Amino acid sequence: MAQLTEGAINRFLYAVETQTEDNLFGWEPVLQILIIKEIAGNKPGDPPRKRLILSDGNHFVQAMLATQRNNLVDEEQIVRFSVIKLTKFHASMLAGKRLIILIDLEVLEREAEKIGEPKNIESSGVVPPPEPTLKPTPMASTSSSTAPAPTLVNKQPGRSAISKPSNSYPIYPIEQLSPYQNKWTIKARVTQKSDIRNFSTARGEGKLFSVTLTDETGEIRGTAFNTAVDELFDKFQEGKVYFISKARVNIAKKKFGGSTSDFELGLERHTEVEECTDTSNVPEVRYNFVELGKLDQTEKDAIIDVLGVVSHVGDLTELTSKAGKQLTKRDITLVDRSKYSVRMTLWGKQAESFQAGNNPVMAFKAVKVGDFGGRTLSMVGTSTYQENPDIGDAHLLRGWYDSEGQGASFNSQSAAGGGAGNAQFRRNELITLTTVKDSGIGQGDNPDYFACRATIIFVKPDSVMYTACPADKCNKKVTEEPNGEWRCEKCDRNYSEPDVRYLMTIHVADHTNQLWLQAFNDVGQTILGMTAKQLYQTEQDDHTAAQGIVERAHSKIFNFSCRAKADTWNDQTRIRYGINRVWPLDYAVEGHALLDVLKAY
Repeated sequence: MAQLTEGAINRFLYAVETQTEDNLFGWEPVLQILIIKEIAGNKPGDPPRKRLILSDGNHFVQAMLATQRNNLVDEEQIVRFSVIKLTKFHASMLAGKRLIILIDLEVLEREAEKIGEPKNIESSGVVPPPEPTLKPTPMASTSSSTAPAPTLVNKQPGRSAISKPSNSYPIYPIEQLSPYQNKWTIKARVTQKSDIRNFSTARGEGKLFSVTLTDETGEIRGTAFNTAVDELFDKFQEGKVYFISKARVNIAKKKFGGSTSDFELGLERHTEVEECTDTSNVPEVRYNFVELGKLDQTEKDAIIDVLGVVSHVGDLTELTSKAGKQLTKRDITLVDRSKYSVRMTLWGKQAESFQAGNNPVMAFKAVKVGDFGGRTLSMVGTSTYQENPDIGDAHLLRGWYDSEGQGASFNSQSAAGGGAGNAQFRRNELITLTTVKDSGIGQGDNPDYFACRATIIFVKPDSVMYTACPADKCNKKVTEEPNGEWRCEKCDRNYSEPDVRYLMTIHVADHTNQLWLQAFNDVGQTILGMTAKQLYQTEQDDHTAAQGIVERAHSKIFNFSCRAKADTWNDQTRIRYGINRVWPLDYAVEGHALLDVLKAY
């Protein structure tokens, strides 16, 4: 029979109360499961949670199994009275309760008798545990069903004080940070640092800046607000390596980009930042390049890295945003070995300072994918770029462009505007609507993309356009107030007049089947031949005339590039089909394409 770790529950809770959880690092106590209970997830659609009662033979405490290990319960690898060794865990205070989060464990005895008569430790109280005679070395579990314990970054002896942090917190790799840990240090390089940005909300004025932090295991974004900006902004410099601790680990807001991590750091006034002289094993920048030819398979608003040759640099231009702010921008064109080109937009200081002679190879980090007139790319606050980076992919691209690329013709992923423009339709990828419905397209975890040619047989007249917020990048629906102003709940402000955008539901058919598609603003503009605001004005003046404009789209044939994604609502799953791009049929081009097909036979 396995021996339980005496005093383990007391040691857990004492560490929580005294905030000395780091003293538990590397400790692997043996405990017994008294109760296993399933509880609902925090939100609809979340996986259920597994609550356990753990005993050391004398006392018991509540624990929660990390959802990624729910299979241990579902597959009955652990049952009531199983004896387990905790190999990866976190003890913390959650919603006022002292709790152990089980991240991984090793099953020592699946079926066992109850050991001892454990009592609730709340009744006897928590006392300081005796000092251990030996601090155990962290061990990875030998069980094939468990993951290894967290890997510590070695602290090398004999180095100067600045080569290791001044606090005693263990150094964690970035990939192993989670909200369940309180005391940790990371050793990371600042690969991007934003300027200070001012913002305004209903609660008042504020400011922020962000950094992207990288080590050999991954990257994570850190953001500081208000007083923390004053404290920390000057402490970070791009390219340098730092020890960072005492920051909050939060769930990442992916729409703001900055890193590939599921988490982000909230940098606060008390966050410790110490420059490190030992920069070994800390990479300069981590790239995960997406080929330009695959951009139409990349979701709108995704944050990606791209590598390309600059084939054209546009002039610096000025424009005024919908909010009245003066902006500067510059468009450049990138090409790569996929023989596709894309328009990249640079903003502000990056646009003003950009110089690229002799077609340099450029590596762009954390740029945003747009879909205005095909696929476009845009630099955002966390984006960076390197000219002629000393990496293998860049050298290969340089060699290809110099030998054959500069004389090649390229398909454009970007148009000058609208839903079609100069973007190329991939005729060789056409499939029928029956194939769309019968082949499982859109039923996976990620969206699928397809091309089809179909006739519009009906446009829903009650869902063609909507009044939208005029603020940059909002586009939420606004409602008219009694005083004639338009209210946006998301922005929490009123506007004198709204923007108008298309949001159309279209029924299409080909010779095999029928399908409902959803079309957004640029696509709607191509189909109807006018902006949503023009149609809205027509609607206000003459409803019958506006209805006639919509009905003129009936019986027209288009080439469509579409996206399919499973959507679940009230436990009902269905596939939603959206139009990414649309091209009116060019009969001359289609005729030549048919001739090419005939010649092939």
